[in-house]
Amino acid sequence: MSEHLLVFPDRETADDVAAELAHEGFSEVRAVREALAGEDDSEDHEWAVHVVEEMVADESGPVETGLRDRFSALAEEHGGWYDPDPIPPT
Repeated sequence: MSEHLLVFPDRETADDVAAELAHEGFSEVRAVREALAGEDDSEDHEWAVHVVEEMVADESGPVETGLRDRFSALAEEHGGWYDPDPIPPT
């Protein structure tokens, strides 16, 4: 299993990226409100897309590396950033 977190400044962007990835067939994709370290005010929270891909058996292999590269580029393209080591949202 492979988990990824793409963080965006607004909900609309997160929803659009989540819909795009869900359409591509990832196992689980959801947009969530993300409280980042050091942010106390709920207005400062960003939006994130949490992606779980069940079909990745080797997290150090080429498939995982390809997913990380893809998600990093996708986040940057939409004005966000990619967290390579996410803590799963609750």
